[in-house]
Amino acid sequence: MASVDECRQALQDLATRLDRNAETVRDKVDLERTLACRITDLNTAFHGRISGGRLVELADGDDPKAKIALSTSSDDLLALVRGDLDVTKAVTSRRVSIKANPFDLMKLRKLL
Repeated sequence: MASVDECRQALQDLATRLDRNAETVRDKVDLERTLACRITDLNTAFHGRISGGRLVELADGDDPKAKIALSTSSDDLLALVRGDLDVTKAVTSRRVSIKANPFDLMKLRKLL
């Protein structure tokens, strides 16, 4: 089981990667949404916003009103961010749960 600090760092790494790609995807993906990432085995959460192809304002704590909510274990979060776990396979195998409207899911997939 990964630690809270490792999960926080993984999300920061994801934010950095999205930041590098933001210029490329900004014209293709128009997505402005709040995001919550809930780590089920650590009973913790993080939240932020997806804006202009970037993950910004990343902070500790849950956002119960987030338009996109991802729930997963700490180890699966790290595997997703590293690219060791395919998000589609993770969702279909129920290792990851993503609650969002279908159009947001399609746009989110283009970002990742």
